[in-house]
Amino acid sequence: MFDLCQKLGKMEEQAGLFLFKQLIEGVSYMHKKNVVHRDLKIENILFDDKMNIKIADFGFATYRSINKLDSYRGTLTYMAPEIKLGKVYDGRQTDIFSLGVILFILVHGIFPFKEAKKEEYFYNLAITDPEKYYKKVKGQNLSP
Repeated sequence: MFDLCQKLGKMEEQAGLFLFKQLIEGVSYMHKKNVVHRDLKIENILFDDKMNIKIADFGFATYRSINKLDSYRGTLTYMAPEIKLGKVYDGRQTDIFSLGVILFILVHGIFPFKEAKKEEYFYNLAITDPEKYYKKVKGQNLSP
């Protein structure tokens, strides 16, 4: 997916949703089996010859106590704030946070922020003033 995003840039909503739906189905299946990935990112999503998504790199994945994790795992630009803060976290929720970052990249063609921490300008702006945030990242044309 990384190479595809590099080549195409933003995919607009329809194409992004086509790919994202498959990704959601895969992650939902993992979560039903009590497996969390903890490093979902575009670099870890592969395609077969029919553009079917394959989730890869389960090096940080776990199936033990997935709702009470405390280890620092993941990639900064996709990592949920509770991991960065060293809090106990639910791995399913942090996977979902990473999925949100991936969706933003697919549809908008850029990262939503560098890191999910209050000191980071775009992350803080997204939380405190979403309207201003979307103007800054030129995302006013995205559907609600």
